[in-house]
Amino acid sequence: MAAFHLELVSPEKLVFSGEVEAVAVPGTEGEFTVLKDHAPLIAMMKPGVVVIEEAPAKKLRLFVPGGFAEVAPSGLTILADKALPLPELDAATLDVEVGNVEEEIAGAKGNEARRMAVEKRDQLRELRAVLKI
Repeated sequence: MAAFHLELVSPEKLVFSGEVEAVAVPGTEGEFTVLKDHAPLIAMMKPGVVVIEEAPAKKLRLFVPGGFAEVAPSGLTILADKALPLPELDAATLDVEVGNVEEEIAGAKGNEARRMAVEKRDQLRELRAVLKI
């Protein structure tokens, strides 16, 4: 499989930079997989797991609470609020994320902001149930 460049960036650091074969992204409109020569795209991400396939048998799974993904001719750039390797994800971390979103809900100005925050909270709860943590 042909490789392309991926950069996954959080406010704290450059989480990943390198050549990959495929990346599965949790988009708000549904999960999508990026391969080499993917059509240009900008998408919002929902809370979920980004799966980076560096080689057929080498996969890196990272939890992201949201962000943006941009596919360009030069590769894929993911701007994530944070990125945590899945083995490091625990119930306490997800509880903190849910608490942060509940504060967003309480302080939301307008129905659309509130709706988006409620949706994000529900996605985090669903993720916790799926991961069984």
